Amino acid sequence: MNDGFSVYKLGEVVEIIAGGDKPTIFSENKSASIRIPVFANAEKKLGLQGYTDTPRIVEPAVTVAARGSNVGFVAVRKEPYFPVVRLLNLIPNRELVDVDYLLYNLKQNRQNGTGSGQPQITIPDISNRSISLPSLLTQQKNAKILRDLDAKIEINNKINAELEGMAKLIYDYWFVQFDFPDANGKPYKSSGGKMEYNEELKREIPEGWEGCQLGDVVERTGTGLNPRDNFKLGEGDNYYVTIKNIEQGRVILDDRCDKISDDSLEIINNRSDLRKGDILYTSIQPVGTTYLLREKPANWNINESVFTIRPDYKKVTSEILYMFVSGEYIKAYTNNVSAGSIHKGVRHATLKECKFVLPKRSIVDSFTNKLIPILDRLDIIDKENQKLAELRDWLLPMLMNGQVTVN
Repeated sequence: MNDGFSVYKLGEVVEIIAGGDKPTIFSENKSASIRIPVFANAEKKLGLQGYTDTPRIVEPAVTVAARGSNVGFVAVRKEPYFPVVRLLNLIPNRELVDVDYLLYNLKQNRQNGTGSGQPQITIPDISNRSISLPSLLTQQKNAKILRDLDAKIEINNKINAELEGMAKLIYDYWFVQFDFPDANGKPYKSSGGKMEYNEELKREIPEGWEGCQLGDVVERTGTGLNPRDNFKLGEGDNYYVTIKNIEQGRVILDDRCDKISDDSLEIINNRSDLRKGDILYTSIQPVGTTYLLREKPANWNINESVFTIRPDYKKVTSEILYMFVSGEYIKAYTNNVSAGSIHKGVRHATLKECKFVLPKRSIVDSFTNKLIPILDRLDIIDKENQKLAELRDWLLPMLMNGQVTVN
């Protein structure tokens, strides 16, 4: 540890306030009078639950999830907010601790909960935790480096959200509203394009299109492998991807992902030969999170709760099938057919029975050519974010312990 650091108990440099009951005035939607965010101990949407009219915390603070599967998750809150039960709120002494530095310090040393049931963190637990602090100016400089990296990642995420919205809009315009460009470049259905009733789908579709089932345009479906009796987790440098590591359009390979050895990866590869163009599909709750493989994975494979869907390229492309299995129609279908007493899920056969509108091949190819540049851009930005996150995570411990200084 650098000699310029001072060691404190966390309770000596922050005020700790426990979250309370849900506010009486509460809305899931923001309005002019109800606009104060309400946060709980969740990671999704950074814990945002809804909105109320009056804040309970008005100073910048760091919140710590104090119970459950995401125990120890931290987030910075710089605007007034209202915390609810199971969320601890750390308000720093501004003369001793920079709020962003506190955030990154707690991120680096994420606190695990204690207890025989659900893990939890109590106020005494976190109050007695030690924290080493350099001067306030050094804290601010170090935190700015990390904050700038996170800000760039967030900007990239917003760009990708716009690109994903654009891809969905184009897909819906072409294959839900049937207003793909006709021979004259005009929207097909709106311009009087001929529609015909399809008995398979029980609806009208464009002339020359077909009604079928998803299984009719899929070459194969498969899954990964359960480690039980097959291999061991926690060894090696390869990643074992489960539903928790798949976000819509992304596979997150980080410390939360289980690791496996080269031999274990080879065992899974023999069962689940992932290829470029395959689509990953989570088969249990949350059902239907998808990811399109733009290249063959080099150092990871999947578990048995993730399906692989490989298109029949004679009929469709990966891109159009990916947009279909990521869309609202199939989500509504799987919500109706999912089964299971503990974890609701969908089976291969049931998924493949979902109705599918098969366009003319010329429309499939035209849409694919329009979508590929969008997916390419998404891929480039995702890879940039991975490098930025790796740089941030590499710098974090060194900035926190004084190995690296900022001039």
